[in-house]
Amino acid sequence: MQRTSFPKLAAGLFISLGAIAPVQAVTEVDFYHQLDRARGEKLAGLVEQFNAQSKDYRVKLVQSANVGAPAVLNLATPANVATFSESQAKFRPLHKVMADAKEKFDGKQFTPELRVRVTDAKGNLVALPLAMSTPVLFYNKNAFRKAGLDPNTPPKTWWEVQTVAGKLLDSGLRCPYTTSWPAWVHIDNTSALNGSDVAGPKGDWTFNSLVQVKHIALLASWHKSFYFHYFGRGDEADRHFAAGECGMLTTGSAFAATLRDSSSLDIGVAPLPYYDDVFGAPQHTLADGASVWIGEGKSPAEYKAAASFIQYLVTPEVQVEVTRMGGFLPMTSVARAVASSKLLAGDLAGLHVAYGQLKKEGATHPLRVSQVEPVRIIVEEELEAVWANKKPAKEALDTAVARGNVILVKNSAPVEKAKPVTKKK
Repeated sequence: MQRTSFPKLAAGLFISLGAIAPVQAVTEVDFYHQLDRARGEKLAGLVEQFNAQSKDYRVKLVQSANVGAPAVLNLATPANVATFSESQAKFRPLHKVMADAKEKFDGKQFTPELRVRVTDAKGNLVALPLAMSTPVLFYNKNAFRKAGLDPNTPPKTWWEVQTVAGKLLDSGLRCPYTTSWPAWVHIDNTSALNGSDVAGPKGDWTFNSLVQVKHIALLASWHKSFYFHYFGRGDEADRHFAAGECGMLTTGSAFAATLRDSSSLDIGVAPLPYYDDVFGAPQHTLADGASVWIGEGKSPAEYKAAASFIQYLVTPEVQVEVTRMGGFLPMTSVARAVASSKLLAGDLAGLHVAYGQLKKEGATHPLRVSQVEPVRIIVEEELEAVWANKKPAKEALDTAVARGNVILVKNSAPVEKAKPVTKKK
């Protein structure tokens, strides 16, 4: 038996160990968000999937008020996206982060309606439009049947909604119609859908024109006659509808995922109603939602981690997962095609309604009431005065516009100009 000397054995062991690549330190980055528990858990699922497949980077989800310096990754909600966009010095543009990290990334792959407020003057993406939706009409088919209505023929106009609401009330339903996010649905989107701007060419508020006054006055008459029930400024109405209390609901299209997972109701999805006596209507609704922003002043390793996470989020498979979990619109045309082949037919019905609305003619409306938090609060205060029969619609909207313009002047905030609406010929 041949004996091996200790020096030779040691040398062999050294060569063997040296062949093993050194362990690279994992770069950990924080991801700040302000979501509630349910939505936070869905986001955590995506983060955990990324961490499981990434050897070099780890994302840590942190619930934070985000009042100080931003983290590496930061989630802006529709309510605070204006604050993010007005404080762009605190954030590094997404296109720069991706280019510096040498990640293959084409900002033009994202559909135009999702790029509003997350692009610079040259059209480059400064943030990622991750979880977007647009308002639609959900309706309870069983409630329609009980009222003698065709469950496959939802109302198309607000006048038809009024007729349906009356029949639902007559059938014994105490809440024929309700809405979540009143400023977003009934000011921003009703204006866009019916060809009326919420702001003028100089950035001043103008959401007190004929269309908006007529619409709020109609809702006020419904509130008096119990056709319309108001449950609050957020998404409180969603829960009442999911519990079977209401016949119709206007809210974000992403609510379809919640209904699918938690409701046994037979639900239909239809486009947001419009006014057929308004020239050029319907035009289009608006896409809003959460976007991911990257903080300034971080290390190169942290930016590479952020770029890797962004690249993971934009893969078609992950976008389909975002759509499946939260009902959100896929960000790119490729992801939409993949979603159409992988999602259930019930999920696709709502997505197709949302897509159809966004493709209508009209302006992209970069300035929105719902995205300027102090103005949104003012508008909802004035709308609540209308529901309480303390003010007529015109007075309330006139007051909201005046108060909102004072806020803009006081804050001296840079405001994006609204683009002119393209009328149908």
